[in-house]
Amino acid sequence: MSGSSLVLSDDSRLSRIDRSLYRLERVFALLSGLAVFSLMLLAVASVGGRNGFGQPLPGYVDWIEQIMPLVAFMGISFTQRDGGHIRMDILVGQLKGRWLYAAEFVTTAAILLLMVLLVWGTWAHFDRSFDFAAPMWSRDSSMDIALPIWPAKLLAPVAFSVICVRLCLQLWAYGRALITGTAHPVAVPLVMSAAEQAAMEAEHVSGRDV
Repeated sequence: MSGSSLVLSDDSRLSRIDRSLYRLERVFALLSGLAVFSLMLLAVASVGGRNGFGQPLPGYVDWIEQIMPLVAFMGISFTQRDGGHIRMDILVGQLKGRWLYAAEFVTTAAILLLMVLLVWGTWAHFDRSFDFAAPMWSRDSSMDIALPIWPAKLLAPVAFSVICVRLCLQLWAYGRALITGTAHPVAVPLVMSAAEQAAMEAEHVSGRDV
């Protein structure tokens, strides 16, 4: 365990795959953060242009439409790996051992089913927009400066495919923990009490101050 992460690792194949996928997820999360930063720069350029030169940034809304999928989707697998999504920790935290792993396995499988359906739906949405024979390979474009929309539509199935791989790894980890009964499963976020989280955060902050 390192930093504020709740995910353990070892030398098993599962853990090695987990760490490899985590590197990709971190890149995606970085892209999402850079997208947020670029939105700020676009806002400054648009407001500055309107106030200083009487001309806002052309296609401001169009660029926001292109960037928003980066903000909304690219970090979801990274957050899933570290257990950062909203979840019922008060309820799940009362379970221990195999009961906990069984509950996590069932809920993770339900999420995977939903994400597979979303991959299918978003890919179909992208496919309706993409066309090699069309100008800029797009059957549709933004309303102001006619940006092709297919790149933004492609980001959703790509990001959802990555989280599907993450969920499959977590199912593997929970299934292995359910069979072996280990108290310290790898490649999945561990459920911690409020006191344990506070102690870990205090240790992390004190370590940064040294």
